[in-house]
Amino acid sequence: QVQLVETGGGLVQAGGSLRLSCAASGGTFSSYAMGWFRQAPGKEREFVAAVSRSGGSTDYADSVKGRFTISRDNAKNMVYLQMNSLKPVDTAVYYCAASLFGGPRLSMYPYWGQGTQVTVSS
Repeated sequence: QVQLVETGGGLVQAGGSLRLSCAASGGTFSSYAMGWFRQAPGKEREFVAAVSRSGGSTDYADSVKGRFTISRDNAKNMVYLQMNSLKPVDTAVYYCAASLFGGPRLSMYPYWGQGTQVTVSS
């Protein structure tokens, strides 16, 4: 059983940056692909970014390509989401998730954190 805890959310002005962190425990971290998802008020949860077990492969939603970067540190059991050039439409609760398979599909991720709020003001 993997436990995930996200930190780093907050309020930022449009054009600003935030770095989200996700600490994993309770499992062999390097066995899991990791993903970031987000859910805005009144909307479904959506894929943001994913990283492979080794960190050598990444995938991004079109809406964040070129602005967000996902990375991981297997020695520290951490995954990160660096978010630059933030826009008001990026406002959402951001969730970290773990999967044996990875990819953009929510259903492939059985382990989820509690989420961290990101608010981007215009």
